Amino acid sequence: MTTTAPDTTVGRARRAADPALLVLEDGTVLRGEAYGARGARLGEVVFATGMTGYQETLTDPSYAGQIVVQTAPHIGNTGANAEDMESRTVWVRGYAVREASRVASNWRSEQSLDDLLAESDVVGISAIDTRMLTRILREHGSMRGGIFSGSTLAEASEQQLLERVQAEPAMAGASFVEEVTIPQPVVLEPEGEAIGTVAAVDLGIKGATPRNMVARGLRVHLLPATTTLEELLATEPDAVFFSNGPGDPASAEDQVELLRGVLDAGVPFFGICFGNQLLGRALGFGTYKLKYGHRGINQPVLDRETGKVEITAQNHGFAVDVPLEGEHTAPHDGGRYGRVVVSHVGLNDDVVEGIRCLDRPAYSVQYHPEAASGPHDASYLFDRLVDMVRARHADASASDTGSGAATAPASANTAASEKKDS
Repeated sequence: MTTTAPDTTVGRARRAADPALLVLEDGTVLRGEAYGARGARLGEVVFATGMTGYQETLTDPSYAGQIVVQTAPHIGNTGANAEDMESRTVWVRGYAVREASRVASNWRSEQSLDDLLAESDVVGISAIDTRMLTRILREHGSMRGGIFSGSTLAEASEQQLLERVQAEPAMAGASFVEEVTIPQPVVLEPEGEAIGTVAAVDLGIKGATPRNMVARGLRVHLLPATTTLEELLATEPDAVFFSNGPGDPASAEDQVELLRGVLDAGVPFFGICFGNQLLGRALGFGTYKLKYGHRGINQPVLDRETGKVEITAQNHGFAVDVPLEGEHTAPHDGGRYGRVVVSHVGLNDDVVEGIRCLDRPAYSVQYHPEAASGPHDASYLFDRLVDMVRARHADASASDTGSGAATAPASANTAASEKKDS
């Protein structure tokens, strides 16, 4: 398919701006205005449906390697500030919006979004038909693309730009984990006495996640993605957490092996997003790439245990391939990890949104319970993590008194049965 979008400049009262192009691998070309930095940026073009929280989207490491299209028509109204940064930098490669706000109007604003993009070296484009672009991505799937402005645009033909886009590596098989993870371990202490310790492996974690843990009295050892099992266990964790992150889970073989070591050690495990996909792969299930992914803050998910529907924040392009119905023996190594069930299902397309082990203290969800930004329907999952930590302590105390309690299954069943409403 080859489409050239009509040159419809949005917001004609604006001052003259530098031209920019967004080029998709299928030959679609959208003409607009330069926004943020000037230059060229290539990546997978995806759309995000959130009507708020654009700064949290930009600073979510899960967007590394991608050009984000905002479906909300007016972006930048409230500017940007240091407090709303969900990580140390802006991670998107490119940014596409319909109407870039001419004024940053909010008492918390410290700079304009345009300035944040420019200082973060993010090449953007505005004044394009994002509705048409979103329809293309929905119909044909996420594509490789590029945003071009400044001297890069002046020095190349559209055909040359298209060739650059088509030469860009696809997201399937891509790995960004070592790019987004922290370089050194960090310990985050709660106020007051800690009720337990969580070893959190940073695969692209957002700041709201450890904040939720610390607020519940958990000490958090934030660890690089390259951490070994010995280094992880040296923190004496009561539970292990794998975060969200970018890229193809099939490329994260080292982290999958690390997770298998955690399961073998009987340490309770909780994962979200990328961590959910890695749990699936550690158990021996496959993962696959979605046509256009789930990215937004209004995704409905059914908790199959309670029958409740949660409105969730999501950002993922891959999913775990587990049969939706019934109990299944985890395929890895002859089923040594026991039985697994699908705990949560996406109501838009029946994608697996959570899995739970029945014979190990392990569970995970595909969405973002930390919800930065987004609704807090799923914050109870952090309470469930606390339940697992307390159950592990109880099992250890029982073992010390000679009761011989079965640690792993007891922890799994306790955590699974004690859901708390946020």
